[in-house]
Amino acid sequence: MGYYEVEFEPVGRRGKCRDDESVLDCAHRLGVGIVSLCGGRGKFHCCKIQIIKGSVSKPTKSEIEFFSSEELKDGYRLACQTYLKSNCKIKVPLESLTTPQRLQLEGLEIGVKLNPPVKSCDVKLSPPSMVDLRGDDERIMDDLNHQFNLSCRKFDIDVLKNMSSLLRSSRWEARVFVRDNEVVSISSKHSSGLGLAVDLGTTKIAGYLLDLDSGKTLSSSGVMNPQISYGEDIVSRITYAMESPAKKKKLQEVVVNTLNSLTADLCRRANVEKERIVEAVIVGNTVMHHLLLDLPVDQLAVSPFVPAVQNSLDVKSRDIGLNIAPGAYIHLLPNIAGFVGADHVAMLLATERIWKDDDLVIALDIGTNTEVSLIDNGDITSVSCASGPAFEGAHIKDGMRATNGAIERLQLIGDEVKYQTIGKVPPVGLCGSGILDAIAQLYLAGVISRDGKMNDHPRIRFHNNQKEFVLVDEKENGSPAITITQKDVREIQLAKGAIRSGIDVLLQERGHFEQEIKKVIIAGAFGSYINVASAVSIGMLPPLPLNRFQQVGNAAGIGAKLALLSIEERFKAEAIAHRASYIELAASPDFEKIFLRATYLG
Repeated sequence: MGYYEVEFEPVGRRGKCRDDESVLDCAHRLGVGIVSLCGGRGKFHCCKIQIIKGSVSKPTKSEIEFFSSEELKDGYRLACQTYLKSNCKIKVPLESLTTPQRLQLEGLEIGVKLNPPVKSCDVKLSPPSMVDLRGDDERIMDDLNHQFNLSCRKFDIDVLKNMSSLLRSSRWEARVFVRDNEVVSISSKHSSGLGLAVDLGTTKIAGYLLDLDSGKTLSSSGVMNPQISYGEDIVSRITYAMESPAKKKKLQEVVVNTLNSLTADLCRRANVEKERIVEAVIVGNTVMHHLLLDLPVDQLAVSPFVPAVQNSLDVKSRDIGLNIAPGAYIHLLPNIAGFVGADHVAMLLATERIWKDDDLVIALDIGTNTEVSLIDNGDITSVSCASGPAFEGAHIKDGMRATNGAIERLQLIGDEVKYQTIGKVPPVGLCGSGILDAIAQLYLAGVISRDGKMNDHPRIRFHNNQKEFVLVDEKENGSPAITITQKDVREIQLAKGAIRSGIDVLLQERGHFEQEIKKVIIAGAFGSYINVASAVSIGMLPPLPLNRFQQVGNAAGIGAKLALLSIEERFKAEAIAHRASYIELAASPDFEKIFLRATYLG
C-alpha cells in the first residue's frame, strides 16, 4: 500500500491519500465535504472533481457515460471512482461541495492592492520641555505632516480625551491612525489597525474582521437579522416602521445591538480588542441601509419608491451606537434605487473581474429580496424581485435553515428517495437547496406537472386535506415524516417566478434573448449552495449550458471587504452605481403576463 500527497482546492486542505482509497473517501477523511448520494457507486454523479495536476486511475464506464470527451480531457472525474497514481492537486467545483463547506468559502481572500482610507503611522515624539511648549495635538500633527507627508489638521474629540495619558505612559511612542486629514485613533506602537466589513442582509448578517495592514481576514461569522421578528421581508418591515417613530427606532436598535454582539464575537475569535477597529464598511439593501441609519422609509412604500439617500455616506460609528474605536467611521456604499441597494453594488464590485469582459451577463443576488442586473457591454440595468423567504425554508412545511439535519441534496430514483443531510445526521427537514432539488426531481419524474399540480405516485398521500409527497416516512425517520406539500410547490412557484420574471423583463427591455447570455453570476447565501441544474430544471434560471453559470458565494460581503481595504475600490463602487439604471418591474407593461409564465415549471 502506497501513499500520495493530495491538495484540494479551493478549500486549501492537503494530506496523504492511500492508493487503495477513492478520492471521495480520502476527501471525507481529510474533512473536505464532497456531496455523495450513491455511496461511492458512481450512479448519481454528484461528486464531480477536476484533476489539476498529477496522475490518476483511468475513467470508469460510469464516468465515460457521464462526461464528454472534452471534459475528460480537461481532467473532470467522479471522486468516488477515482484513485491516485501520483501526488495530485484537485479542484472541487462549488456544486460538489456540501453546504457547510460552501459557506466556509465565503471568507476566501480576493486580491486587491491595499490602500485603506485609514493610514497607520508610527511616531516617536520629543517630549515637551521649557523650550518646546507645543501642545500634544500640535506635536503629533507636526510629526505626521513632516515625516509622512500628510495634511493632518484635526483630531476626533474622543481621541483627545485619552491622548495625553497614552503618550506619557508609552514614552512618547505611539501608532496614530489618520483618515483624510483627521486623527481617528491612537494606540500603542506596532498595534495594527483593524477593519470591519458587514453584509447586512434581510435574513442574515455576515461579518468579517480584517487586518488593514496585511488585508488578511482574521475572523468571520454570521448571525440572523433580529428584525425578522418584526417582518420576514423588507415590505413588512417598512410597514412596521411606519406605524410609529418608536417602532422604527426599535428596528434600528435591535440590529445595532446584534452588530455589536457580532463584532465582539469576531474580536473574541481573533483575540483582539474591538477598540482597534478603526474603519467599518456596511452594505445592505436600501431598506436595511435606511433602517440602520434611522433614515425615513415612508417614501420607499409609495410610487416611485425613491431612497432618501442614494450616494455613499461616511458616518461616525458612535452616531449609530456601533462599539468600535470611538473616532472610527462607517462607510456605506451607494444605493442604486429604492429596492436595489449597496449590497448589490458590492456584489457587482466583487464580480467585476468576471463580467467586465463579456458582452451579455446576468448577475443575481438571491435572497429574501433578489436583485438582478443585466450587464450589456458594460451598461448595467437592474431590477428587484420579491422572491420571499421560501428558499430560506420559511413558509415551507418542513423547511429549515441550513444546519445539521437539513436535507441539502436529493434525488428521486423510481420510487426511492436518496438524500444527504448536513452533518450526515438523521433528517429533520429541508434547507433551501434540498427544497429546490425536491421540486426539480418531482417535476422531472412527472410527479408535478408544469402548472405545479401533484399527480399520482406511490409516495403521494392526502394529509390535512391536501396532497403531499413523502420524502422520508415516519418508519424510516422514527419521527414525523418529511414531505413536500401542494402548498410548498405553490410557494416555490411564486419565489422562482419572481426571479425568472426579473430576468425576462430585463432581457425584453434591452432587446435580447436568453440564448445570448454568455454568463450567469449567482451570489447570495442561498445562491451559494443551490444545485444550478435543479434551478434550470424548474425554470428559475434560463436553460443555458451549465458551464455558463458561476456561483460566487457571498459576493456582497466580499465587495464590502474590497471597499474596506482600498479607496480605489470605493471609487469603482461609485462608478458602478452611477452607471446602473433601474426598472420598476410593476411598471413593465407585460409584467403580469411574464410573471404568470415564469411561475410554470420547466
